[in-house]
Amino acid sequence: MLWAVLILSLLQNSVRSSVVNSQEALSFQPIASFPVANASKSFWIDTPGANLLGDEGSIGPLTEDADVCIIGAGMTGISATYHLAKAIEKLGLEGLSLEVKAVVLEAREFCSGATGRNGGHLTPYSFFNYREYEEKYGTIEALKSLQIENRTAMAMVSIIQEHQLADIVDLVAGGHLMLISSEEEYASLKEEYLAASRAGLNVGDVEWLPEEDVDRIYGASYSAVKFPAFNFWPLKFVTQLYLLANSSTPHFSLSLHTHTPVTSVTPLSSSRIWSVNTPRGSVKCSHVLHATNGYASHLLPQFGGPSGIIPTRGQIVVMRAATPVNDSWKASWGGLDHYWFPRPVNGSISDHGPEDEKENPVVILGGGRHIGGPAFEQYETDDSVVNTALGEELRAFLPETFPHMFNKGEDAEMEWTGIMGYTSMADPFVGPVVEHLQSGATSGIFAGQYIAAGYSGHGMPRAFSCAEAIANMITAAIQNKSWSTPEWLPKRYLTKNRSQEKN
Repeated sequence: MLWAVLILSLLQNSVRSSVVNSQEALSFQPIASFPVANASKSFWIDTPGANLLGDEGSIGPLTEDADVCIIGAGMTGISATYHLAKAIEKLGLEGLSLEVKAVVLEAREFCSGATGRNGGHLTPYSFFNYREYEEKYGTIEALKSLQIENRTAMAMVSIIQEHQLADIVDLVAGGHLMLISSEEEYASLKEEYLAASRAGLNVGDVEWLPEEDVDRIYGASYSAVKFPAFNFWPLKFVTQLYLLANSSTPHFSLSLHTHTPVTSVTPLSSSRIWSVNTPRGSVKCSHVLHATNGYASHLLPQFGGPSGIIPTRGQIVVMRAATPVNDSWKASWGGLDHYWFPRPVNGSISDHGPEDEKENPVVILGGGRHIGGPAFEQYETDDSVVNTALGEELRAFLPETFPHMFNKGEDAEMEWTGIMGYTSMADPFVGPVVEHLQSGATSGIFAGQYIAAGYSGHGMPRAFSCAEAIANMITAAIQNKSWSTPEWLPKRYLTKNRSQEKN
């Protein structure tokens, strides 16, 4: 999920201002709708052969009983199944026998939310926004804010390497090039970099490129900063995570039901405390994880509105380069309010195009949400449509930025939208579901329900670790043990702490 390309300070400011503007200037529905049934076609989902689990469990009997019910089959939900499986496996190796049954419910096809509709980036922000974090939360929490992103990315890459999945998920370790729009932005980024370095953050791999080098090597007339990052096929990674979770230990049973939207979660007066209700029937369970991101407030209305999770529509196009690209260009890119990367021409599924253009890569490009008006496409849950004006801006961006590589006037080969979940802090909610967001208080009526959602367009380098925290909370609860916050998790992410932080 790397939908947003601006550094987090700009992202946060736009989120905060647009939240206010959308209330004052626009009519909106603060409670998210269901995911629409007829979503626009995404490269990641709709390329033939890409979604191996697309309709898994959509017919036949519904699982009726489980220890854990996970709502949402994207990066968060499936990462949670992986971490649950690993936790149960670890307990077995320690001689503690624990049998756990989990079920995943997805409203549409497998991984059809933001994870299956994003830009394909796995980009931990190296040092961006460090000074703001430090001013608000102190040095330790500021360091955690950036270290969790690197931790997440490297853990995901480690799984890919351990299980020899690089070719299957089209992993590219080309780094991330951020184009810098002005001398003022360059100076500000350098100050961020120096402050982070002084605080002890590892920024030794950061490279600063003057405009003449960027123009000579890459063909764009901007200075840039390059730092370690990856791009990949997110849906394929999530598919492999599910398969790994389902085969890791006989003590963990996992089932998946796609095309099974959850309509409500209601209490039970039995050994199973929750009934997760769908049009196909109900699942009785003891623990529920809401991994629904921008749609979270549909089932949890307290997460609606500007203090909660704001559904926000992003838009992506696929453009084909007019020329082949050299190896140096095969990085992920950002800056200038956009993000993009060239697909490998020899990827796991060949990109379809004219025979004489097969060496010319397609480029996955997103961003430009400022074209969406004062609300930045917020409070939008319909990903069956595209914003025409935004689409025109996206089509024009690459020819204007790389005039020798892209032809003006070329149409997109594909175009789609997807729904993200933004928060006023640009940070996710992680932990037990609370009754009142402003106070973090709850009377216990949501006991056994958890949430990890609201990644604010920057979920790929955070969701896997946030899901690990939730999985460990649930594992502790199943054993009637207490859970302690891991050192790597920023404390402000936790739902109980949210009201204590400065928004």
